[in-house]
Amino acid sequence: MGIIKYIKEEMQIVRERDPAIKSSWEIFLYPSFRAIIRYRIAHRLYKKKHYFLARWYSQRTARKTGIEIHPGATIGKGLFIDHGIGVVIGETTIIGDNVTLYQGVTLGGTGKEHGKRHPTIGNNVLISAGAKVLGSFTIGENSKIGAGSVVLTEVPPNSTVVGVPGRVVKRDNVKIPREDLDQVHLPDPVLNEISALKKENAYLKEKVAKLFDRLDELENKRK
Repeated sequence: MGIIKYIKEEMQIVRERDPAIKSSWEIFLYPSFRAIIRYRIAHRLYKKKHYFLARWYSQRTARKTGIEIHPGATIGKGLFIDHGIGVVIGETTIIGDNVTLYQGVTLGGTGKEHGKRHPTIGNNVLISAGAKVLGSFTIGENSKIGAGSVVLTEVPPNSTVVGVPGRVVKRDNVKIPREDLDQVHLPDPVLNEISALKKENAYLKEKVAKLFDRLDELENKRK
């Protein structure tokens, strides 16, 4: 009964966060659904120190689903991977509850360091398509990582991060990402800086024009 209950919970997660679902049977076709169920089995083997079997099973899962989750990773309840091709989750990654990942997300390390070398992802975090989170630091709960961002440093809770390298562009946005799956309409710091430069350039041009007008007036008076 415990397994059936767990599968039903996973199915409900997919139904809640994917508007494309028309029937419960479709969920069994989802690579992410199969990858997460199979990860739980591999993780149990890993915890029992059956390392080869755990890695063998997880690698079979990666080939079948395109989603690579190391059996040593620690994953909480409610993980949803939408269109999961290319998702990679490293061995010492810790993922909290109700996290959403999109295709191409990497939760990886930065080299050959030992010990905790992968990120910790807080509860209710959304990581958009193609984002890379590299290193042993924490992404605070209720945060959003924009598409294509490369995050190399810690992110405070309730933050929005975009860019390469990733920068916090919004704080204390406490709307829970699992209820707001918009990964497109995020602040654009580059556009904001360009707009600010344009305004400053227009202001300076106006000042220079006034100075030249004043110089012309003085020249005319001397004549």
